Amino acid sequence: MTALTVTDATFHDEVLNSDLPVVVDIWAVWCGPCRQVAALLDQLAADYDGRVRIVKVDADQNPDTMMSAGVTSIPTLGFYRNGKRVDVLIGAHPKPVIAAKIEELLA
Repeated sequence: MTALTVTDATFHDEVLNSDLPVVVDIWAVWCGPCRQVAALLDQLAADYDGRVRIVKVDADQNPDTMMSAGVTSIPTLGFYRNGKRVDVLIGAHPKPVIAAKIEELLA
C-alpha cells in the first residue's frame, strides 16, 4: 500500500470528507528529507491500511492547499480527523515518532 496523491482539486473530497482519519504529507520533488519521510509513510500506509488514509500533496503543484494549510516548511505532515487538522509535524522525523502521532490520531 502506498500513499494516494491528492491535489488542490481533490483535497476536499479525499481529506476533509474522508470517513477515516488522514495523514497528509506535503512534500516537493527537490526536498531530500521529503523522500526519507515518503518511504516511511509508504510503510505506515501498509501498517495502518483500513484504519488511516495516508495521502501526498506536491507543494509546488498545489499552492491552494499549501496556503489553506498554512504550510511554511516541508516536509509537513498534517493529521486530520473529521475534516479538521488536529496535529502537525514539521520536518523529517523517524518512523516511531510518526507512528505515535498516528496512534494519537486514532485514539
